[in-house]
Amino acid sequence: MSKVNKRIKALEELVLFSLFGAMMYLTAQVDLIPNFHPLAMFIVAFTVIYRVKALIPLYVYVFLEGLLGGFNLWWAPYLYVWTVLWAVAMLIPRRINEITAGILIIIVSGLHGLLFGVLYAPFQCYAVYNGDWGMTWDWIIYGALFDTFHLIGNATSSLLAIPLIRLITRLSGKAYPYKKLTSK
Repeated sequence: MSKVNKRIKALEELVLFSLFGAMMYLTAQVDLIPNFHPLAMFIVAFTVIYRVKALIPLYVYVFLEGLLGGFNLWWAPYLYVWTVLWAVAMLIPRRINEITAGILIIIVSGLHGLLFGVLYAPFQCYAVYNGDWGMTWDWIIYGALFDTFHLIGNATSSLLAIPLIRLITRLSGKAYPYKKLTSK
């Protein structure tokens, strides 16, 4: 591949990843029920397809959250909380059948939603509660209902992860990472 073609491909990916990040931001703004949004599904699907490059749309999303929502204390944990989901998604095996992959994606996404407050807690403890873990535990317990909604929302939206992965791989020419189940 020539230098020009490599640069064009890099520019195409940059535009695509920017659009993915903007789409993630817009869908997060539309949650009619608290914490019901497809962010986890997008992060896992993009990670399955693009691997390390999936960090680009993830951080476009995080940057947009800060830019448009304010770079306040609530925003700082976004720099790592979503990266935990990306890292776990990197561990989902490839070349397994798509039903197993779909179940793993639902579990990973749901657990991330359930543990969102716990992942957020270290920052909350030191930045807001001056290292008081007692207040932090109270905050985690108080937020458990919202984390439960997050679990349900993530798991529900992740039902669409395999169809999204199929669509993106077909449109992009990337290899589909899972074994398709065929009916006879």
